[in-house]
Amino acid sequence: MFARRRRLRIETERMTLRLPTHADYRAWSTLRETSREFLRPWEPSWSADHLTRKAFTNRVYWASRAFSGGTAMPLFLMRREDETFLGAVTVDNIRRGPAQAATIGYWVGAPFARQGYMAEALRAVIHHCFAELDLSRLESACLPENAASRGVLEKCGYKYEGVAQSYLQINGRWRNHVLYANLRGDRRGRTDAG
Repeated sequence: MFARRRRLRIETERMTLRLPTHADYRAWSTLRETSREFLRPWEPSWSADHLTRKAFTNRVYWASRAFSGGTAMPLFLMRREDETFLGAVTVDNIRRGPAQAATIGYWVGAPFARQGYMAEALRAVIHHCFAELDLSRLESACLPENAASRGVLEKCGYKYEGVAQSYLQINGRWRNHVLYANLRGDRRGRTDAG
C-alpha cells in the first residue's frame, strides 16, 4: 500500500515532512546532541551508540522497510526556507482490519521548541492519517508533567483518555503516562484530565 508512495512528502505552511535519508545523519546527530538535556526527561535512555552513523543507518533502513511494509511512517521535519532539520514525528504500530489505528510519537529539537512547529506538523500528519491512510484512531502518550506535550496534543484535537501505569522506561525509570486519542469524526466534545 505504501510502496507506491515511497517519496512521501507532506507539506505544511513552513515545513516539508519526509522520510529520513542517509544524508540527514549530520543534521540529526547534531540536533540530538545539542538537545540531549532538553530531551532527557521525556525519552527512554539512549544506548551507548545512539548518535553513531551506524545506528542512524539502521534507523534509515528501518524507516524505509516499515514505510514500505505499511507498519510505520517515520517523518523528519524540515524547515522549507533553509532545509533545517527540526525534529521528527513517527506514526508507528499501524494496525489495519477492525482497529484502523496507529500510535504517534514526536520530538522537537531544543532550539525549535515552543515555536509552533510540532503542532503544525502534527495537524498535517493527523490529516494525512485520516484522509490518506484511512485510519480511524490515533493514540499518543506523554508524561503527566509534560505540559508542553499535553498542550500540543490538545491543540491538535486529541482528548485525554486515562493513565497507563508503568507505560515506558523514561530516563531509566518505569513511568506512568497519560493517554490521549484523536478519532476521525470525533463527537465526544472536550474531555479534561482531572
